[in-house]
Amino acid sequence: MTRASGPDPLFFAWLFVALAAATAAPSDPSRAQTDQADDKSVCEEVNKHYLVEREQLNARTLTDLLFEATQKDCAALVEQFLTAGASVKARTGIGNTALIVAARMGHTEIVEALLARGAEINQRNLNGVTALLAAATNGRAPAVTTLLTAGADVTIADKNGVTPLIGAAFKGNEQIAEQLIHAGANARDIDQTGKSAIVYAAGRGAASTVQLLMDAGVDINRRYGNDLTALMWAAGYSDDAAADDGAATVTLLLAKGAQLDPADNRGRTALMIAAERGHAEIVKLLLAAGADRNLRDKGGKTAGDLASGDAVKTALLP
Repeated sequence: MTRASGPDPLFFAWLFVALAAATAAPSDPSRAQTDQADDKSVCEEVNKHYLVEREQLNARTLTDLLFEATQKDCAALVEQFLTAGASVKARTGIGNTALIVAARMGHTEIVEALLARGAEINQRNLNGVTALLAAATNGRAPAVTTLLTAGADVTIADKNGVTPLIGAAFKGNEQIAEQLIHAGANARDIDQTGKSAIVYAAGRGAASTVQLLMDAGVDINRRYGNDLTALMWAAGYSDDAAADDGAATVTLLLAKGAQLDPADNRGRTALMIAAERGHAEIVKLLLAAGADRNLRDKGGKTAGDLASGDAVKTALLP
């Protein structure tokens, strides 16, 4: 965060602005057929570039062709360019290898081909991102499986201290988080902002991922950056999360023994955070569990003073 405070509407966006969103798969057969035709056409264009350049091929042009084919999921051309002499060690300006690009895009066949050709599985780019981290943060479960099977290191974090598990939790991806935990990922790791996987999952309203992390031994009442707990983050869940998901996460944390009234470094409790964020259903859940509506933060304000919206103010009435 840019200030010492509880969750706010931008509390995820500022940290992970560099993480690419996962691409949704086609939802109907006709769309899938169109995408396949487009893919074929794209690869034909890459091959045309090769035919134009092949009389004057050098290391630079082969590298460019390799990355273009990798980006566009042209597996046969990747093999062709590697056979022609393109190097799996080649890197882009920010240090990405073809393996990192393939993993980020979820092009599993190309990931397998590059590994078979000797690509360094744990190579990091200039930001410290590995192929596994790139796959995990972009929701590429098959690529994660392939990389883990090949021996990718689950403990390597980027320059911000973000591990593959933290990246998966940020996206609320239970499937990938479970894969990583089974492969030995430490569910207690903390990034350089003082947050761990459970904090991001709670703030996303990803109750199933929160449950998975608790099962892996995470202390439900541990304090993180700015003295925030998982319950406080769930109470102030991100605008990206659905209200029902936020409520389900708070319900889960309460059922598992989350303490109600600890305060962050501003003296604000989960109830105050939920009230300020306008989360009326969370306010009701916390009050029903016994949260103290009369507590005051370091500025002397109660949850009622911080309340945003009529529904929250009504819920906080004695």
